[in-house]
Amino acid sequence: MIELLRTRRSIRKYEKKEIGKDATDILKEALLRCPSSRSINPWTFIFVDDHELLQRLARAREHGSAFIGDAALGIVVCGDETKSDVWVEDCSITAIVAQLTAHSMGLGTCWVQIRNRFYAEGKTSEEYIREVLDIPGHLRVECMIGIGYPAEAKAPVPFEKLDHGKIRYNRY
Repeated sequence: MIELLRTRRSIRKYEKKEIGKDATDILKEALLRCPSSRSINPWTFIFVDDHELLQRLARAREHGSAFIGDAALGIVVCGDETKSDVWVEDCSITAIVAQLTAHSMGLGTCWVQIRNRFYAEGKTSEEYIREVLDIPGHLRVECMIGIGYPAEAKAPVPFEKLDHGKIRYNRY
C-alpha cells in the first residue's frame, strides 16, 4: 500500500484507449467495499464512459474539469445527505479508494471537486451535473474522478520533500 501512495500522482492527460470490463468491474467492487460511518453507505456512483457525456462533464467547472473530456471513464460520486450527516467524508473515502485501485492497475486518475464549486455565474457545478446526468434531488454530487491510461508521467514526490512538520507527537 505504501508504494501506491508513493507513486500515485494526479494525471490529467490520457491515452485514447478504453478501459476494459475487468478493470471497470474491479473499480466497482472496490467502491462497494469501502468503509462508511455506521455502514450506512450513503453513496451512489455513476460510471460515465460515453464520450459525449464526458465532454459535457468537462464543462462542469469554469476551471479544473476540462481533462475529464479526454478520460476513458469518469466516476461521479454522489451522496445521500438524508441518510448520513457524514456523507461528504464517506464519499471522499470512496473517491481516494477509486484512485488508489485504479493506480494499482496502471491507470491514471484525478479528482474534480464539485460540491461548493461553480459552473457559471448563478449556477453550481452540482446543479449542472445533476441536469446532465438526470441525478435525483436527494443526491448531492461530491466529486468526479477522471480515469484513463496515463499519457503523462510524473515522478513521485521524494521523501525529503514531504512536509514532515505536519506531524506532531502527543501534543501540538
